[in-house]
Amino acid sequence: MAADARNLTDESLALRPPDAGESLAAGPSGTGESPAVRPSDADRAGAGRPSAAHLNRAAPAPPSAPDGRTAAFAAPARVPLPNASGPREATTRLVAHGCWYPSADPAGTHVAFICDRGGVPQLWTGPVDGDAVRLLDDGPDPVTEVSWSPDGRWIAYTTAPGGGEHTRVLCVRPDGSDRHILAGAEPGSSAHLGCWAHDGSAVAVTVAVPTAVPGPDATAEGGAPGPADALLPAPWHGRTADTQLLGPAPHTEPGPGRPSPLLTVETAALGAPGGKDAPAAGFGDGLSAYLVDPEGLAAPVLLAVEKDAATLRVCDLSRDGALALLRRGPRGRREAVVLRTADHVTTCVMPVADGDPWIGGFSPRADTLWLRSNAHREFAVLLAAELAPEGHPLSWSVAAARESCDLELLRCARDGSSAVLAWNIRGMSEVEILDTSAGGRPGGDSGAFARPQAEAGGSGRLTEESGGSGRLTEESGGSGRLTEESGGSGRLTAEAGGSARPWADAGASSWRDQDASARSGADAGPSRSVSLPHEVVTRITDAGPRMLLALSGSRRRPGIWWLPGGATPVRTPWSSRDEDAVPPGRPPVRPVPLSPTARDGLPLNGWYYRAPGRAPGEPAPCVIHLHGGPEEQERPVLNPLYHEILGRGVDVFAPDVRGSSGYGRSFVDADLGRGRFAAIDDVADCAAHAVLAGLADPARLAVMGRSYGGYLTFASLVWHPDLFRTGVAVCGMSDLTTFFEGTEPWIAQSAAHKYGHPERDRELLRELSPMSRVDALRAPVLAVHGEHDNNVPPGESEQFVRAARERGVTAELLTLLDEGHEFLRADNRRLFRRTTADWLQRHLRS
Repeated sequence: MAADARNLTDESLALRPPDAGESLAAGPSGTGESPAVRPSDADRAGAGRPSAAHLNRAAPAPPSAPDGRTAAFAAPARVPLPNASGPREATTRLVAHGCWYPSADPAGTHVAFICDRGGVPQLWTGPVDGDAVRLLDDGPDPVTEVSWSPDGRWIAYTTAPGGGEHTRVLCVRPDGSDRHILAGAEPGSSAHLGCWAHDGSAVAVTVAVPTAVPGPDATAEGGAPGPADALLPAPWHGRTADTQLLGPAPHTEPGPGRPSPLLTVETAALGAPGGKDAPAAGFGDGLSAYLVDPEGLAAPVLLAVEKDAATLRVCDLSRDGALALLRRGPRGRREAVVLRTADHVTTCVMPVADGDPWIGGFSPRADTLWLRSNAHREFAVLLAAELAPEGHPLSWSVAAARESCDLELLRCARDGSSAVLAWNIRGMSEVEILDTSAGGRPGGDSGAFARPQAEAGGSGRLTEESGGSGRLTEESGGSGRLTEESGGSGRLTAEAGGSARPWADAGASSWRDQDASARSGADAGPSRSVSLPHEVVTRITDAGPRMLLALSGSRRRPGIWWLPGGATPVRTPWSSRDEDAVPPGRPPVRPVPLSPTARDGLPLNGWYYRAPGRAPGEPAPCVIHLHGGPEEQERPVLNPLYHEILGRGVDVFAPDVRGSSGYGRSFVDADLGRGRFAAIDDVADCAAHAVLAGLADPARLAVMGRSYGGYLTFASLVWHPDLFRTGVAVCGMSDLTTFFEGTEPWIAQSAAHKYGHPERDRELLRELSPMSRVDALRAPVLAVHGEHDNNVPPGESEQFVRAARERGVTAELLTLLDEGHEFLRADNRRLFRRTTADWLQRHLRS
């Protein structure tokens, strides 16, 4: 399952400054204990700007709770580390390696990237067109994100100590010197990387610190009992409607024109850290977004705070630092927020799509905002907003859309001339380059963004004019009532100073696609497609005058390619060659798509991998492999686990059951609440489809999956005990009640939206838990878990294996050392693959 969070309180999430607009920060020393200084009035007037001048200030240190713990969000502390300068070499050099997550220097001649050629994902640099790569951090902690500063002086990156869910942000010079931890060094804390200020003077980080015991004035919200008065802390109480928890009803009509369910999260101020609105103890973590000086000369500047939060990431800053674009909210209900950094006023809130956290950005003049959004539609499109100088949206339009597919990646060129878009076409990627140079905003001054006529004292109603322009105008004075006249194209125009949430009161027609089959909207310039050498694009990044693409495919390891002027991707010399993807003698298998139908008529999709050497009409032993999430999607990329299994003569069918992404928001929401029972049946229906298609032998079927797929594996073995001969559950939940008790608080908040509330929906969770039906287990089961998994605790596998053995069923547990929820070390991945393939071969080939 995804490692993010959900707010379970009735109150809304909000971005806010510290008290009275002050900036909360700790000193820049390694211990974080330097005395803080109250900023002057002049400093406060420019609070939040990401320049060095505005970083030279700090606010009073947060108050302490009675037990001595900090009762507020502690600013990140700088911790020096040994230099990485001089020659460095990986102890292990894997020929079949992957390179991903590129970030280029300002000139676009060198790139920092993640590579596992040393046996674990590490930070490397190298020239775009040369092979002299260099290891910058040879530590044992896996690297997860990389970002080269716009001035070229720093490389920021994120690591996951021990492979767990807690991460930290580090910085290092391109030559390997001055390496230090920027954020996340404090015990129990976690930090995530945001964007750089455009002058390179600061980098944004989000810090999650465990919520401490409330200060003396802290009370539970809404009169709810605190942690000393109830089984669960205060934020679990006060929710009364199950429909609020489990989400709105799925769409009943297909197509991108139908609106997505309205969100109920509203903007409201959070209380001061340590004050009456301090988070309750022991529940969700608080998230704080900071601008941090990598030099360590200035104290961190606090941009925004959320408590019991889902996610919070600073995605972009305007060139002058006046505006910040943030992404927040739980999975399935993300929002883009435009924040004025000087006074911390939220000027715009818009729903955005799940998936890649880099949701968009500002044009160079900050007069246009580009967003990857699925607001009131089934599939994500490219939205463009014309912004007033103070950050309020003047108008919205669909700049690019495609029928029945999501825009999954968006990258705007630094000079504002173009945007690179990656579309998800049933799991495969298509890339196009869109001209966005006209006037700094789509359509320039051609009228695509007609400014509204101001009417003092107006009713504030939204009206869609007739005659084909379809302009929705919001007059000042704002009641937000929607009326629609004929001929609309779906463009929204909002009066400056009006609602920051124009979508909140609009119906389906206000956001319908201009043309469902259009490749790009009338408000953008021409586009050109890019021919890809492999099936899937995982990242797009700017590299001076060109772009870099991280590609993966069914017959290659992940690699990095650059786009020259002719828009034909060229592989970087240090990326693994296609012929080195697997050991010689057995080439990778290219999968074929299958389209099962669930028993309730819902169309499903998946990819089928046929073991080499099998006759076309010969039914084969087959394992149904289930991805995690639930919102992930099976993509046609090389999976070394599949390659190992196929080499043992066992086919692999990897379906997308309901709840998967890539098929519209209705499909994602189809497994909410009691819909999860239908998702379990989808697994059996996919197995039946493979049998009826003549591919799989009905007497030799297995099921396996990781994370949520591990849960589905446990569930399939006890709900359909006679269908599968064996199962392999990897990091799966076996009892949803014990899962909620053992996982991280922010993950529990996220999971409650998908599975049910651990208090009010306790009976539903019991029914959905495989442990409640373990008496029905018949098939042998192998459980695999990482010892440091704090997403799905290892106890979930341990209790299922123990219960199976007590009932006389063969069950084994493989615990991988120094791994978390993901298996990232080469020796552990190899052990996992071979153990799994051995198990399946033993139980399916006999």
